[in-house]
Amino acid sequence: MSIISFVNAREIMDSRGNPTVEVEIMTESGYFGRAAVPSGASTGQYEAYELRDGDPKRYGGKGVLKAIGNVKDKIAPKIIGLDVTNQGEIDNLMIELDGTANKSNLGANAILGVSLAAAKAAAESVGLPLYRYIGGVQASRLPIPMMNIINGGAHADNNVDFQEFMIVPYGAPTFREGLRYGAEVFHALKSVLKGKKLNTAVGDEGGFAPDLPSNRAALDIIMEAIQKAGFKPGVDISIALDVAATEFFENNKYVLSGENTSFDRAGMVKFLSGLTKDYPIFSIEDGLDENDWEGWKALTAEIG
Repeated sequence: MSIISFVNAREIMDSRGNPTVEVEIMTESGYFGRAAVPSGASTGQYEAYELRDGDPKRYGGKGVLKAIGNVKDKIAPKIIGLDVTNQGEIDNLMIELDGTANKSNLGANAILGVSLAAAKAAAESVGLPLYRYIGGVQASRLPIPMMNIINGGAHADNNVDFQEFMIVPYGAPTFREGLRYGAEVFHALKSVLKGKKLNTAVGDEGGFAPDLPSNRAALDIIMEAIQKAGFKPGVDISIALDVAATEFFENNKYVLSGENTSFDRAGMVKFLSGLTKDYPIFSIEDGLDENDWEGWKALTAEIG
C-alpha cells in the first residue's frame, strides 16, 4: 500500500495568464504527484463548475483561493491515510463530500486537481508511466490526435464563427507519424495564408486566426494546406469541427455574424449536413445549442 501522507495546493498561472489550481500529493514512501487544472475559454451550463473567488480586486475575480482552501481544509483531511492507488475510493469520496451534481461546492478545479495528482503519485508508486497505469499494463495504443489549426469564436478575435477547425491524421500508421502529418499541414497552412495575404497570428489555442469570409472558406484553406503538404484529404487526413454553437445561439436562431446570416434549427442542421457532404469531416462537436434537444435529434438522424 502507498498511503497518502501530504496534500498541498497553490495558485499558479495557466497559459492564458489566468489563475488555476495546482495540487501536490505525497505518500509515506515518498511517491509524488503534481497536477495543474486546465480551463476552457467557452463552457456550457452543464459542465462541471469551476470555482472562482469572484473578488474583483484579484485577477478580475478569477482567483482560485477558495478552491485551494477546499483542497487543504476539506479534501486533504479526508484522503490523508488512504491508499493512493485506490483511485475510485478517492474520487467517490470527493464527489460525496461535494454533494452537488456539477461539483459546485468544492469546485471541479479542486476535485480534478486532487484526482490527477493522486493518479500521478499512484503511477509512480507502482513504477508505471501514467498512460499505462490508467490504460492497463497491456496498453499499447495511443489515440489519434485532433489538432486545432484554425481558431475562431471564443478562441480568437476574428470574424470566424466556428470555434475550432481541426485536422485528424487517421491515415497515419502510428501516433508519431500522425504528429508529423499535423505539423507539416500546420506549416503548409501558414504558407497558404501568407500567400493569400491573410493574418498568420495565432488564437487562444495556438491555431491560426485569420479573418475569413465564411466558415466554408476556412475549410477550403485547410483542404488546400493538406494537399500542399502532400497528403490526401479524406484518406490521410480528415477534418473535425468544434462549432461551439451555444456561443452564437440567440433568440432561437443560429447567428453566423461572420457570414451575415442566420439559421433556424432545421437550417443549421441542413448547413452542417451540407458541410459533411462537401468536406471529409470526421467529427462535429457542439454543432447545436446545448439545450436544442430536438435539433440534436434531427442532426443525429441526418449525419450521426
